Amino acid sequence: MNSSEHVVGILLAGGKSSRMGGGDKCLRSLGGRPILARIIERLEPQVTGLVINANGEGSRFAEFGLPVVADSIAGFAGPLAGIHAGLEWVKSNRPEVRYAVTAPTDTPFFPADIVNRFLGELKGSRPLVVARSDTGVHPVVGLWPVELSTDLEDALRRGNRKAGEFVRQHSAIEVYFETTKVGGSLVDPFLNINEPEELSKADALLKEQML
Repeated sequence: MNSSEHVVGILLAGGKSSRMGGGDKCLRSLGGRPILARIIERLEPQVTGLVINANGEGSRFAEFGLPVVADSIAGFAGPLAGIHAGLEWVKSNRPEVRYAVTAPTDTPFFPADIVNRFLGELKGSRPLVVARSDTGVHPVVGLWPVELSTDLEDALRRGNRKAGEFVRQHSAIEVYFETTKVGGSLVDPFLNINEPEELSKADALLKEQML
């Protein structure tokens, strides 16, 4: 991480993974390793610390040696609840940190320079930054001021669970990322793995890359 700004990474693993058949899809194997291991390897050099947001028994992530924080908003309220939980953890455990970057744990090809790209776009009156690619805006891939945890909690308690709506309301800066090459193919850098077929496709891309 080149910037002097300290940033904590929040790894979002709190979803139900229903399209993958349940369980923790981030623990499924991709190229012979858990998807989560690849996410950590990609984000860890870019941040000063990592925390996993996941619900249920946290010990299933013990091998990664990272703190695990569950949603404090009940009812599987979606990724905004995970972001809120992560920001609250940062506020309590890393009070010197002003920003956290959020990464879903099913997007293994996100850019290796995403944090510095986000930090480079910070503007005083619009401190929330999110990713955009050819497939659209990715509101849960972003750089979040820790102080936004209060606004997030208010929104969630009012029943607003739509991440896209929240970032629009807060005039988020959108940073565009081009397609990335994996194996011999150009793919969206925020390609997410929701179904077994998508996992097989990503696995094939990685195998091609290693040839």
